[in-house]
Amino acid sequence: MEESTQITVFLLDDHEVIRRGVHEMLSAEPDIEVIGETDNAADALDLIPDAAPDVAVLDVRLPDGSGIEVCRELRSRAPEIACLILTSFSDEEALVHAVLAGASGYVLKGIRGKELQSAVRDAAAGKALLGPDAARRVVERLRRGGVREGGGSGDDKLASLTAQERIILDLIGAGMTNRAIGEELNLAEKTIKNYVSQLLSKLGMERRTQAAAYVARMRAGQEGTDEPQGL
Repeated sequence: MEESTQITVFLLDDHEVIRRGVHEMLSAEPDIEVIGETDNAADALDLIPDAAPDVAVLDVRLPDGSGIEVCRELRSRAPEIACLILTSFSDEEALVHAVLAGASGYVLKGIRGKELQSAVRDAAAGKALLGPDAARRVVERLRRGGVREGGGSGDDKLASLTAQERIILDLIGAGMTNRAIGEELNLAEKTIKNYVSQLLSKLGMERRTQAAAYVARMRAGQEGTDEPQGL
């Protein structure tokens, strides 16, 4: 990206103070312009595609959903928009889910202004904000924790599930309720219920107990292999 190119940014955060702070930090740079902002997921999905920013900075926790879900939808509808996930916590799960959603990376809310500006520039330039260590952690988590982007199991029904549905199936297998899964993935319980209904339908099942048993059989079949494959 040439230095003269103006980078446009849209902000999604339900905390006004944080949103204003990010706005001011980014707008302080002559090559970055904040062209819109909102405090909820529903408005974001309406406004961001129309605004067509170069970069969308998305808070993870929102009153009506998750920035990660917004990212996934935006990347599906407008793949030219780069997404940065904004989170208060530096953890492996947030990193993995951000990557699966198609984000360029994620930044912490405590990030310094110059670092945030650089992250936005890198995202706009199409760069992935993952260093070697972070990339390695994602790969290891996908291999050992049941989150996979491809089917890879020889099971056509399992291969039909989306990445998010495979994550939820794995958590069902761990005995988690819809509410607990929602808290784990920063999604509304109603959203999880819809995901569960969809994955059960794809697997030809009627009850989540069947799904839990299915996961148990999958794991049992993988015992004794040289390398755990998850789901």
